[in-house]
Amino acid sequence: MRRIAMTGAAGRVGTLLRPFLRQHVEHLSLIDVHEPADLADNESFVGADLSRLDEAIAALNGIDGVVHLAGLAGGVDMTALLQANVLGAYNLYEAARINRVERVVYASSNHATGFYPRGQIISPIDPMRPDSPYGLSKCWGELVAGLYYDTSGIRSLSIRIGNAGAYPNSERSIAIWISARDLAQLVEIGLTHPSIAATVVYGVSDTDEKWWDNDLATRLGYQPQDRPRDYARIEDRTEGRVARAFQGGGFCEINHDGDIRLRDAEGLVRKPETVS
Repeated sequence: MRRIAMTGAAGRVGTLLRPFLRQHVEHLSLIDVHEPADLADNESFVGADLSRLDEAIAALNGIDGVVHLAGLAGGVDMTALLQANVLGAYNLYEAARINRVERVVYASSNHATGFYPRGQIISPIDPMRPDSPYGLSKCWGELVAGLYYDTSGIRSLSIRIGNAGAYPNSERSIAIWISARDLAQLVEIGLTHPSIAATVVYGVSDTDEKWWDNDLATRLGYQPQDRPRDYARIEDRTEGRVARAFQGGGFCEINHDGDIRLRDAEGLVRKPETVS
């Protein structure tokens, strides 16, 4: 890996990921609307608003691969999500096409499938079940990645990140947490593995609470080094009835009427008593 760009570099995940990633690249270009702190010798800042295509094109000039973290991490304001997550993702890929960037690692989210019940183990090839406007925007980004592989040959790894906080702070986050160094390992796979096309994996460390079948990540060489329970600092958090029922947790409660509904793989009604 030579010249790699990281969008959203001043954000929480970018701040945690930078120390690991910059060890393995010749140069790391940090793209954001805010300048990150403490730039290393092989890092540089590029100010850009990805909702503006011309700025996205300029920011990716001379770049070999992109780690796309930019966007809103939640929320229900569709105007804001359309600008940051929807238009931003599209412009990022269009700028990559114009600049002949070969690789993109897209920071997707577990909220793209958050309406699956917690008792059901799912894999990346199961249908999307977004749990919120935010989750819906991440589904869009994964589909954009597929489009640009099919039309332009840009290889993408979409990582459905579980919880990338500094440490797990709830029982739910223990089930889905990923450490910065494990996430960096997946990012490196996405930037270098020869079999990546438009590939989706889950971003989770070595947890005992299996919600996701991540066999594809394993076949690509992913070997998580950290166990969430070893880092947990549990806070007193009470989840509501809807949040407890689904993998997306509190995101599932957004605009929810409180009536828990389940459906099977064919989209038919699934009775609650049949859920393990």
